[in-house]
Parts: sequence; C-alpha cells; structure tokens
Amino acid sequence: MTVKIVIGLDGTDTGERALTFAKDLASRIDACELLAIYVIEWSPFTFQTAEENAKRHVRREEEIELATKRIVEPAVAALKEAGYSASGLVRHGDVAETLNKLTVENGGSQIIVGRASSDGFSKRIFGSSTQNLVMHADVPVTVVG
Repeated sequence: MTVKIVIGLDGTDTGERALTFAKDLASRIDACELLAIYVIEWSPFTFQTAEENAKRHVRREEEIELATKRIVEPAVAALKEAGYSASGLVRHGDVAETLNKLTVENGGSQIIVGRASSDGFSKRIFGSSTQNLVMHADVPVTVVG
C-alpha cells in the first residue's frame, strides 16, 4: 500500500522545513508519495465593486498560475530529482479547510506544515488556521518548527 503525505507549502523557509521533514519521513517508508499543496487565502465573502467582481475569475487564475510556477513546480521538481514520487496542487480557500479537504480527496494519510514564517502565512497558518487544522483535520498533522 502506498502512503501519501501532504506538505503545506508557503513559499518561505517554513515551507522548506516542512518539505525537508517530509522527505526524511518519506525516505523511511517503502512506498510513499508526496503531495505539495499551496493554498491561496481566498474568501468568497469579500465585498467588491462590480468591476472587481468581473475581473475576479481572471485574477484567481493568474494567482494560481503564479503560485504554481514559483512555489509548487520547483518543490515538486526538487522532490522528483531527489527520487521521490511527487505531485503538487494550488487552490484558493481557507488554509486549514482546503488542506484538509485536498488531503482527504487525494487519499493523504498525514499533513505536514511549518510552524511559523516571516510573512503573512504565519498569520494564516500558525494562528487560528494551524489550530483549526490540528483540531479538525481528518488525518494526523505534524507541525514542524
């Protein structure tokens, strides 16, 4: 049976620490896949002008493309180069809810995230998002320091 480990990336050293921990863990498991996920914080409840709403879909797609190219693709390429089976995803949504949902949908058995970072991700993932993820995830969550 293949074990799938999900890594929550944030584009900073925090994500790199989570990635390093996941690689170490995966190296100890015979059949292991790594799934790198970057979640762009997105609320459907923000109020905008009619013009902003018209451009919203285009902006979402641009953000996904940018995050894929700058964060997820390099991480997946490095994992594959190191000999790991790896893939990646970028989605919009609440960080904790989206990481958990994608983990379950993709058959993940564990989520690994970093504890803190120097940018806005720390506000999203370490504060209430990390607490929510740890408390409500359907699989074990490892928080790497």
